[in-house]
Amino acid sequence: MTTTETKAIRKSDYQAYLQKGLGYDQYKHQMAADLVNNADANIKEYIHLNQHRMSRVEKTYTVSEALAQQVKNLTHKTYWLILTEHWCGDAAQTLPAFHKVAERSNGNIELKLVYRDENPELMDAYLTGESRSIPKLIQLDAHYNVTGVWGPRPTEAQKLVKQLKSNPETASTYSTVLHKWYAQNKQQALESEITKLIQRASLFCPDCFN
Repeated sequence: MTTTETKAIRKSDYQAYLQKGLGYDQYKHQMAADLVNNADANIKEYIHLNQHRMSRVEKTYTVSEALAQQVKNLTHKTYWLILTEHWCGDAAQTLPAFHKVAERSNGNIELKLVYRDENPELMDAYLTGESRSIPKLIQLDAHYNVTGVWGPRPTEAQKLVKQLKSNPETASTYSTVLHKWYAQNKQQALESEITKLIQRASLFCPDCFN
């Protein structure tokens, strides 16, 4: 997991981002509208491809019983605030899994999605190195204390991308290799990292910081 320090994002800011954030179904609805209305042909192609990726993950990924029990056992409210965009391939591979985990939490986890390009202050507080890489998940407790950060992709995939991009012979085709990795891994690396996020959420005492 990649983590960065926040830059003057206040609890009230997090609360505001969550209030304006989209649920998963709302996000997919806006994604479908973007496919129809976007004037950029290349972006439309990415969106169309990502809809298929999301549909595949929705159909093939099942939350393990161990993780399902873990999220059900959370003793306090947890928020997942995720920076994303419709054109992002990594988001398409991971958002359905985060949604499924949140669904299994009996309301303990509330997932909200916000757009990277509409929220530069939040994005710049969670850069990956110097890059505005997405998706980026910010985990918050009931009082909007940050209890974990994840993104923009599972650690194993991040290492693969860095390796491929550093080689001139593979840099231009890294995306094909990356999405093949996602298909073969079947969200298992992601689930392992979600487990660690939930462990961090469980360790925090919300009322101890307020």
